[in-house]
Amino acid sequence: MKLSFHGATRMVTGSCHLLEANGRRVLIDCGLFQGGRELNEDNASEFGFDPSQVDFVCLTHAHLDHCGRLPLLAKRGFRGEVIATAATFELARLVLLDSTHLQMEEARHRRRPSGRSRSSLAATPLYSMLDTLDSFGRFGRVARYATPLELAPGIRATFFDAGHILGSASILIEVNEAGRRHSVLFSGDIGNSGRPLLRPPSMPRTADVVVMEATYGNRDHRSYEASVEELHDAIATTLARGGNVLIPTFALERTQEILFCLHQAIANGRLPRSLSVFLDSPMAISATEIFARHPEARSTTLDSELSGRRDPFDIPGLQMTRETSESRAINRITGGAVIMAGAGMCTGGRIRHHLVHNLTNPNASVIFVGFAAQGTPARRIIDGAKSVTLFGEDIAVRAHIHTINGFSAHADQRELLTWHGRVDGVRETYLVHAEETVMQAFAARLGGRVLMPRLHEPFDL
Repeated sequence: MKLSFHGATRMVTGSCHLLEANGRRVLIDCGLFQGGRELNEDNASEFGFDPSQVDFVCLTHAHLDHCGRLPLLAKRGFRGEVIATAATFELARLVLLDSTHLQMEEARHRRRPSGRSRSSLAATPLYSMLDTLDSFGRFGRVARYATPLELAPGIRATFFDAGHILGSASILIEVNEAGRRHSVLFSGDIGNSGRPLLRPPSMPRTADVVVMEATYGNRDHRSYEASVEELHDAIATTLARGGNVLIPTFALERTQEILFCLHQAIANGRLPRSLSVFLDSPMAISATEIFARHPEARSTTLDSELSGRRDPFDIPGLQMTRETSESRAINRITGGAVIMAGAGMCTGGRIRHHLVHNLTNPNASVIFVGFAAQGTPARRIIDGAKSVTLFGEDIAVRAHIHTINGFSAHADQRELLTWHGRVDGVRETYLVHAEETVMQAFAARLGGRVLMPRLHEPFDL
């Protein structure tokens, strides 16, 4: 029985872990590396294993850094079965189609007028729309929470609600090999308890080995209630100055949570009913619609809103803009609007156009409500850069910058320790999905045998 790591090793993105047992190969996630342009080469490089030999891919959730290389896996020979929850399948289709479109657009943008590109990697998409559609043909059985699913003789998988985004899961793989039982728990991304839209994370009672995310393993978040109040204050102050509010958002979960907060703030009179709110992300609009179809993953708070025939995401001044022409029209608004657009790390999507039009305005605000990886425009702005390069131009940063980490969909150190402490019998823990210094800080708090694998490093279990 062997475990090897092919992404998210001493870094946050690119989740991809391979378990080999009983002559079968089970891949947990197959995500994109995200951040600076130098990661284009990492995404295009070899996986570190033969895709044609992989029997199953179990997806923890539909974020791009967990599913974004599935079309490339299929392109390079994968013919096995992808298994995920129903919500993850729906959202993964949405995310992968959007990723493919953005890659093709980015490739066209980076080509010179002469037709020659600055770099072959930068100007070549990882995969085509046909590759993406082909990967959908690999989507197979639907996993239900806490219900064991036999992958192959002697190997079964059980998905547990991770509370991270809609449909997210921690996955327990149990193997009976040579008369002995082994179990490996892959945490996926762990969410926070007590949030308004999703159920709290759950986990199995026991596991021999844990592969665990540690994104925020070195710190605790501000309380959710305090974060909501900070969001309201930042918006109200910006409106009073006459500027726009930009919120770079992740389409899955974060967008819906911010909409829910705005809905409540307007209903309670905390923000004006006349507030203009733009959701400028076709993917986020579709993801919001998907929420209504999956009661198995929603919180009781959200269910009570829906059962009362109230739309918890409906805001009186909300405009959902799918068309590019509608998005461009928003840039004519010089103040008084809340503009939510992807991507959350400002690496692509429509938010970059809105940044170009608003970053130089000292009356405007940019509110970051999620994690920003090293090398991304979002991280540079958060770290205090005086300017940021967008579409090849240096844009001065004069707007007010707010970072509110209490909205993070990732558990903080306290919740990560609680999650791990509820799993009995753990012999060793492998940390993934965090920067190295964060892993070291978390390992010191975790105790026991803790390992921090390097890229493509194998371990015998």
